[in-house]
Amino acid sequence: MTPLLELDPPQPTFAVRPATPCLLMRLDLVEEAWRRFERAFPHAGIHYAVKANPAPEIIAKLAALRAKFDVASPAEVDLCLAAGASPGDLSYGNTVKRSADIAHAWRCGVRLFVFDCEEELRKIAAHAPGSRVSCRLAVGSAGSSWPLARKFGCSPAAAEAMLAEAVELGLLPWGVAFHVGSQQRDPSQWEAPIAQTAALFHRMRARGVHLAMINLGGGFPARYREPAPDLDVYGARIRGALDRHMSPFAPHVMLEPGRGLVADAGVLVTEVVLVSRRDGGPRWVYVDVGKFGGLAETMDECIQYRIRAAGFEHAPAGPAILAGPTCDSADILYEKTPYELPLSLREGDRLEVLSAGAYTASYASVGFNGFAPLPTYFE
Repeated sequence: MTPLLELDPPQPTFAVRPATPCLLMRLDLVEEAWRRFERAFPHAGIHYAVKANPAPEIIAKLAALRAKFDVASPAEVDLCLAAGASPGDLSYGNTVKRSADIAHAWRCGVRLFVFDCEEELRKIAAHAPGSRVSCRLAVGSAGSSWPLARKFGCSPAAAEAMLAEAVELGLLPWGVAFHVGSQQRDPSQWEAPIAQTAALFHRMRARGVHLAMINLGGGFPARYREPAPDLDVYGARIRGALDRHMSPFAPHVMLEPGRGLVADAGVLVTEVVLVSRRDGGPRWVYVDVGKFGGLAETMDECIQYRIRAAGFEHAPAGPAILAGPTCDSADILYEKTPYELPLSLREGDRLEVLSAGAYTASYASVGFNGFAPLPTYFE
């Protein structure tokens, strides 16, 4: 039987108690997560997806651990280099790039770029001559909470043609990338894309093009409400799939974890603003952070955070709709997903949104409705 993560494992504790809303991060837990990835994928290049949480403190911590980085903008390139990362350890994974941004990364020494269409490939050839390129495949994302297939990726046939064209453009066809969806709870979802990649490697070899890398993307889960297998299970399943399909090639393996590295190291602390029942209807609990302040991934209630009411552990609880503080009617966090919160909650009480270290502070608006961006504190 697949071992599952604990439904309610011990949570990070913090000495600070700043004003809310805020994100509290434990850098030692980021390092622990990094070590788990090293153990689960001992021969892979682990590139932290900077967009998950680009705080300089996190980038510096990971750079000190000799991490590599997946970047998506000039600002992320500059951030990683300022933290001491080598430009050779950066992969520009965004398949949608301005020409000027490609040129900036190339001037900084970045030599690995990802594309998924001919137009992007030609931009890379023009502004990052001689670089290594990886083509991103469109693959399924069943089992994930945050699918990514619609916007990114191409068919294997298109990838084959473009990787061959890359040679003519003076680029080095380096490998194949894919992403099986963020918060992927099914470790078997890597099997089919790995098999597709192996078939593409064979076809490219027949063309005289020898690919050398497979980028497995991210998708490794955090501890939200729905249980997911332990990271070691992902490592074993993926290594098995690589052995079955890729062994003739022995490619360099890349990962791009973001959520799986930093989410569980963070707690978002929020304060109750109002508890109301309008016309005898359901109980609404409004808090001082919402979709626009850092909880964008509650869109369509896709990411379902665990929420703890510290100090109310034994208090009676009941159903509640949870909403943010802004004047936008879309700022409802959970209405369809059943959440139970203490019946005695009142204005000023605090709630803790657990495993909130990824895609929260980096998603917060710069001041919608006058609410300040989400501050982060580190221990």
